[in-house]
Amino acid sequence: MPSSPLYFRQLLSGRDFAVGDPLATQMVNFVYAVGDKRTGECVLVDPAYAVRELVDLVGEDDMSVTGALATHYHPDHVGGSMMGHTIEGISELLDHVDCPIHVQRDEIEWITKSTSVTLDHLVGHDSGDVVRVGDIEISLVHTPGHTPGSQCFFVDDRLIAGDTLFLEGCGRTDLPGSDPVKMFESLRRLAEVPDSTILFPGHRYSFASSATMDVVKETNFVFQ
Repeated sequence: MPSSPLYFRQLLSGRDFAVGDPLATQMVNFVYAVGDKRTGECVLVDPAYAVRELVDLVGEDDMSVTGALATHYHPDHVGGSMMGHTIEGISELLDHVDCPIHVQRDEIEWITKSTSVTLDHLVGHDSGDVVRVGDIEISLVHTPGHTPGSQCFFVDDRLIAGDTLFLEGCGRTDLPGSDPVKMFESLRRLAEVPDSTILFPGHRYSFASSATMDVVKETNFVFQ
């Protein structure tokens, strides 16, 4: 049986990149690289902190960055100012790679305010849209609650959930743009995801870095 063309890497801030950066180490953000090994193309999901390092890391796998996807607008995911710190993100990525930044349509205004990226580099999407990287399809699902335009990504049997859903708990709903009612609705939607799907969260807030949805549904208090 031929091997899968899917290229998938989970990278942890402060460990796999941005080593020595106190904020990156504290925030334990995950960045994901998703692509097609046959074409050598990949996209970065939520590139932040040390963008050049991320481009170089996938380059070591003979992959080239041809785009980025944002789960939501917060600076630890797309760059900007936070807690007195300036975080690299999609703006710096565009200094290295001329590529589209795929965002949920409701998030465009927030991203332009929190980063210096202009509208001509942003591609607004609706729930159900598909982004193709080579022959790999990434399905986008709008999951508001943590922010108005939070979105999750389905690729193969994997769910990249950003700050909508963690292995333990879910994203905060007391921040600007948050909505507890919409978060409840989004979590109810994710509760219908097949049990065999592997959840990959936006932060490492638990010992494990990923888990199948049947385990998450059984152990995460938000589903109780």
